Amino acid sequence: MRSRIFLALAVTMLGAARLDAQIVNGGFETPQPPAGQYTVFGAGSSFTGWNVVGIRSGNVAIVDQGYTAQGFTWPSHSGSSWLDLTGSSNSATGVEQTIATTLGTTYDLTFWVGNINAPNAALGTSSTANVFIDGVQSYVATNSGNAGSVQYWQQFTTSFVAAGSSTTIAFMNGDPFDDNTNGLDDVSVAAVSAAPEPASMTLLATGLVGLCGVVRRKRRSVHSV
Repeated sequence: MRSRIFLALAVTMLGAARLDAQIVNGGFETPQPPAGQYTVFGAGSSFTGWNVVGIRSGNVAIVDQGYTAQGFTWPSHSGSSWLDLTGSSNSATGVEQTIATTLGTTYDLTFWVGNINAPNAALGTSSTANVFIDGVQSYVATNSGNAGSVQYWQQFTTSFVAAGSSTTIAFMNGDPFDDNTNGLDDVSVAAVSAAPEPASMTLLATGLVGLCGVVRRKRRSVHSV
């Protein structure tokens, strides 16, 4: 009975260290803009789960999947809306979110970047999202794909090791001023490896020693009969 109880405890402790961090509103579904339109959020403001960061005059926009302009269409990767990092300012602006993490744990950060290749329509040839972890640029995601007049989405994944109990993730517009669209959608974070906390390992080791003692005593009792 003791061995079964301890085994359950060990599994619980080790499993707890692998809990995934959670991104809030990773699909930018709230607040929902009017159908076929977009809603702008300026630097220093916030919306569900995210803070808008960057130059003071910059902004980003949540765009409805039904938005169309100049003969181009901008569907979301999934859901009903997505985030345009260029907003209406086409500046070095973006969004950030602080999530709970476990020190020493490696996480995969996955997201999608949307692009329309149309330089003659001031849409540029590619879309670039600069990724920052705790204020340090760690990754550059550039989507140069082309689906004609329809926004084309490409998936990216990068990893980071948590430096503490919380981690701040930011996405910044990396497009030039003459490119006025840069899509971001379906941001998620998942733990891929975790280093058990020292206290947990000590408790686990102590329990294993005790369990070995129990097993030896049971074997001696059997042999003495």
